[in-house]
Amino acid sequence: MKDGFVKIACACPDVRVADCDYNTDRIIELIKEAAGKGVKIVCFPELSITGYTCGDLFLQETLLNAAESSLLRIAKETEELDIAAIVGLPLRSENKIYNCAAVVNGGSIKGAVPKINIPNYSEFYEARYFTSGKDVCFLYTGNGTEFLLSEQFIFNTESSGDEYSAIRGLTFGIEICEDLWVADTPSVKLAKSGATIIFNPSASDEIIGKADYRRTLIKAKSGSLACAYAYADCGIGESTQDMVFAGHCLIAENGTVMAESKHFTRGLTIADVDFRKLLAERRRMNTFTENNYKDSNTSMMNIELAVTETVLERPFPQTPFVPTDKHALDSRCEEILTMQAVGLMTRLRHIGCKDAVLGLSGGLDSTLALIVAAHAFDMLGLDRKGIHTITMPCFGTTDRTYTNACKLAEAYGTTLEEINIRDSVMQHFKDIGQDPDVHDVTYENSQARERTQILMDKANQLNGIVIGTGDLSELALGWATYNGDHMSMYGVNGSIPKTLVRWLVNYESEVAEGTLSAVLRDVLDTPVSPELLPPEKDGTIAQKTEDLVGPYELHDFFLYYFVRFGFPPAKIYRMAVRSFEDKYSPTTIMKWLKKFCWRFFSQQFKRSCLPDGPKVGSVTLSPRGDWRMPSDASYNLWIKELEEIENNGGIV
Repeated sequence: MKDGFVKIACACPDVRVADCDYNTDRIIELIKEAAGKGVKIVCFPELSITGYTCGDLFLQETLLNAAESSLLRIAKETEELDIAAIVGLPLRSENKIYNCAAVVNGGSIKGAVPKINIPNYSEFYEARYFTSGKDVCFLYTGNGTEFLLSEQFIFNTESSGDEYSAIRGLTFGIEICEDLWVADTPSVKLAKSGATIIFNPSASDEIIGKADYRRTLIKAKSGSLACAYAYADCGIGESTQDMVFAGHCLIAENGTVMAESKHFTRGLTIADVDFRKLLAERRRMNTFTENNYKDSNTSMMNIELAVTETVLERPFPQTPFVPTDKHALDSRCEEILTMQAVGLMTRLRHIGCKDAVLGLSGGLDSTLALIVAAHAFDMLGLDRKGIHTITMPCFGTTDRTYTNACKLAEAYGTTLEEINIRDSVMQHFKDIGQDPDVHDVTYENSQARERTQILMDKANQLNGIVIGTGDLSELALGWATYNGDHMSMYGVNGSIPKTLVRWLVNYESEVAEGTLSAVLRDVLDTPVSPELLPPEKDGTIAQKTEDLVGPYELHDFFLYYFVRFGFPPAKIYRMAVRSFEDKYSPTTIMKWLKKFCWRFFSQQFKRSCLPDGPKVGSVTLSPRGDWRMPSDASYNLWIKELEEIENNGGIV
C-alpha cells in the first residue's frame, strides 16, 4: 500500500443455486487465489453464498441457517490470509430478512451492510422476501457470533505510526446492486463520510444494451464521488429460468475503467487503485471537504491489513495528456483546436481587432499558434492576410526552419514579412559590451528579446495584437526568456503541453492537403530548438532543447502528476520507472526528475506574470486560475525525498 496503491478485486465464482456448501467452497478458493495475487480487498456478488435466484427458498429456515454457517466457515478458513472479503447472504432478524453484504477479515465478521433499495418491478421480486435496510442499525447475533448490521457502515484500516501513514485514506463502504441504480445512492453518503472505495455486490441480469449503460453508470459514479468503484456481478450458475447473468465485473477509478471482465466468464477481476490520488482529487475540490459532510450516524469498523508494497500491475500511460485511442485522440485534437481558436476569436472580437502579429520560426509551437490563428480568423470571417507572420532569422536560424516558416505562411494565406535581426542584435551587443563570440545566456536572450520587441512594435503599427506561442511544458520548466518569448498579448498555447502540441500539429497535417500537409509533417520531424546558437557546420540545428532540459515526454509525465494530483516525487519516480522501463533507465529518470523539481520551483516568477490565454485541460499554470505559488518557495523537501531514494540505491 506504499504510495497509496492497493490491489482490489471483484470475484465471480461458479454458483449452484441454494447449494451453500458448494458456493462456500468456491468463495474460499477465490479468496485464497486473490490473497496469493496480493489483493487486499475482494468483493463477491450479491447473495453469493446462496445464489441470487433462490426465489421462495429464501423463506426456508434451512437455507438461512446454512448461509449463516457458511459465513462462519469462510471467516475461519481465511483467518490467516492478509485480505478482507465481502460476501453476500440473507440475514434474518425477528420477522425480517435482509439482503446483506458481510465483511470477513482476520477470522472474524467485521460487520454487515443491508441492501436499502429493494427492486420489485419487471423481472425483480425482491420485496417478496427482503426488507429494506434503510435506517437499520443493530447487533446481529447468530450461531454463537455477533456483529453490527448497519446501513451506514465505513470500514477503515487500523494501524499507527509509519504504518498508519501508509494506509491513511484506505477506507471503503458498500452498497448493493439496486442501490447504485437509484437517484439517491447510499454511496453518496459513504463517500462524503470518507470512503475512497465503494464496493457493490450485485446481481444484474443481462439484456441488450445494459452492459453499456452499467459501464457508463459506474464510470460516472466513480467520477462524481472521486472514488474507486468496484462492481462484482453474479454470473454462470445462477438460474436461467427467466434471466441470464453475465458476470460483468467492473472496477473504475475517478471516471476511468481500470479493469473489466469479459461477459460469461468466472474468476477475478483485479486492479491497482490509488486511494492517495483520490484523496488528492477531493482535497482540490472544496465542495468535497470532509468536515462539511461527515455523517454522525455512520458506523466505523476497523479491519486489519498488513502494510505491504503493492506489486504494480496497472499501466501508467507515457503521455498522460494524450489519449492512446486514435479516434479519441482525433476527437480531442479537434476539440482543443476549436477551444483555442474560440478563445482568440473572442478576444479579437471584443477589442475590435482585425490584425494579429505572430513570430513564425518554423518550429512546433509557432506552427500551432498559426493554425489556431487561421481557424480564429475563419470563424470571424476575416481575411487571413490580417495574420502578419514575421520570420526573424539570426545566428541560429537554419535553412530548414526558415524555409518551413515561409511555406507555412504562404500555405495559410497570411501576410509574411522577413526581418533579419542580426545587425540589431550585434548593435545591442556593442551597446552593452557583450562579446559576440561568448555564447552565453546573454547571447541567447538578446535575440529572444529583440524578436519580442519587433513583434510588439509591429502590433502597434498595425493596431493589432501579438499572439504568444509558448506552451505549458516550457512554462513549467521556465524554458522561456523573461520579457522575450515569455510575453505576448494573448497566449493561445499556454495550457498545451509539448507532447500534445506535437499531436495537434499532426492532426492538422492529416486533415490538410498538398503543400500544407507536407510542410506540417516536416515541422513535426524537425528537432525542438530555440535556434539561438549557430548551427552545425553542415547547417543542421546545433541547439536541441531536449539535450539541455531533458525529454519532454518525461517532463510532461512529471508535470501531470505533480500539478494535477500533488503526488510526491518518490511516487512520481516509481510510476515513471514502471512506465518508461522500455526507454529510460532509473538513473536517467532520476536525473531529469530532479531537474524538473529545481526548474519548476526556481522559475515560478515567470509564471506569475503570464499573458491571458485559454484553459483547455485540467492542468494549467495560470496565476489567475489553477496555480498560485510563491516565487520564492523552497524545493528542498522535494529534492531531499529524491536524494533519499538515491542513497538507498534507487529502490522505490
